[in-house]
Amino acid sequence: METLIERYERLVSEDKLTRDAAQEEVLPEFERVRADLEKPVKKGWFRKAPEPVKGLYLWGGVGRGKSMLMDLFVDTLDAPNRRVHFHAFMQEVHAALHKARASGADDAIVPVAKDIADGLRCLALDEMQITDITDAMIVGRLFQAMFEAGVAVVTTSNRVPDDLYKDGLNRQLFLPFIDLLKERMVVREMASATDYRQGRLEGSPSYFTPANAEARAAIEEIWQDLTEGKAEPLTLKVGKREVEIPAFHNGVARARFYDLCGRPLGPADYLALAQAARVLVLENVPQLGRSNFNEAKRFVTLIDALYEAKVRLICSAAAAPEYLYVEGEGSFEFERTASRLREMQSSGWGEAG
Repeated sequence: METLIERYERLVSEDKLTRDAAQEEVLPEFERVRADLEKPVKKGWFRKAPEPVKGLYLWGGVGRGKSMLMDLFVDTLDAPNRRVHFHAFMQEVHAALHKARASGADDAIVPVAKDIADGLRCLALDEMQITDITDAMIVGRLFQAMFEAGVAVVTTSNRVPDDLYKDGLNRQLFLPFIDLLKERMVVREMASATDYRQGRLEGSPSYFTPANAEARAAIEEIWQDLTEGKAEPLTLKVGKREVEIPAFHNGVARARFYDLCGRPLGPADYLALAQAARVLVLENVPQLGRSNFNEAKRFVTLIDALYEAKVRLICSAAAAPEYLYVEGEGSFEFERTASRLREMQSSGWGEAG
C-alpha cells in the first residue's frame, strides 16, 4: 500500500491536487501516525492495553486542505479506524450516554467509551470545536478513557487547542482536557495562504442575494424544475420527536430559514435532514448577529451537516456569505461557514453524495 506521502505525490503528478508547501510540511506527522499504527500489537492474556500512538491535532484557517489530508490519511491507513465529523460523533455520544443511563449504568461514560474503543486503533475527528457546555464536560473523561484503551486520535480544527471553548461557562473545568490533548497529540498549525474553497465557485447560480422578488422567482423556477410542482411535507423522526420539513419531493427539500433555524432544533435534526435530502432549497436567510445569535448558531450547525453529507444547497439570503455575520459573538466561527457556503456554490457540488 502507498504511504501517505507517496499518495500525495501521485495525486499532484496526476494534476488531481495542487502542491502546497504548508500541506507538505504536515504530511510527515500524518505519516508518523500511520506508520506507528501499522506496527503489530503484542497480545496476551495478561498484557495491558497498548500505549496509544501519539496522535495529531492539526489546526489552521478555513479551506486550507486539512480535511482533505485527513481523508488521504484514512485512505492509506491499514489499521482499524473510523473517520467522523466531530458534530456527528458528539451526537452519537450523547445518544449512547442516554441509553447507558436508561439501562442503569452508574457511570455512563465508562461503557460508552468502551464501545467506541472496542477494536479501534485510530479515531479521526474532523473539525473539532467545543461551543456547548455539555460537550465540554464530557470530552475530557471520554478521551482519557479512549487513550487508556490504546486509541490514537487525529483531529482537525480551526482553533489552536488553547482557544477551544474560549470564554465558555465554567471553562476552568475544561482546561485539563486541553492539557490532555497537548500530552497525547502533536499540535501542528497548517498556515497555508490559500483558501482552496474560494477557487471552486464556477457553476450555475445557487446562492441569491438579496432575498427579494427576483430571488424568489429564480428559486421558484429551480424548485419547479426539480420537482415538477409535486411536493408534500416530510416528517422526520428524530428520537422521540418529529421534525416537519414544509415541502419535499424525490430527495429535494424546501424550507425557510425560520423553519429550520428559528425553532429549537439541533445537530440530530440537521443530520436527519441531510440523510433524507440530496438538495435543500433554503429561503430568506436574514442578516445574522447579536439579535438572533441562537438562530445563527443553528444555521452554522445546519450548514455543517449539509456540507458533510454533500447535500446541494440552493439559498436566498440577505447578504453574501462573507457579510452575513460580520460582528458580535460567533463571527469568528462563522468564517468557516461562509467559506463552506462559497464552496457549496461550486459546479458539481453534491455529486460525490
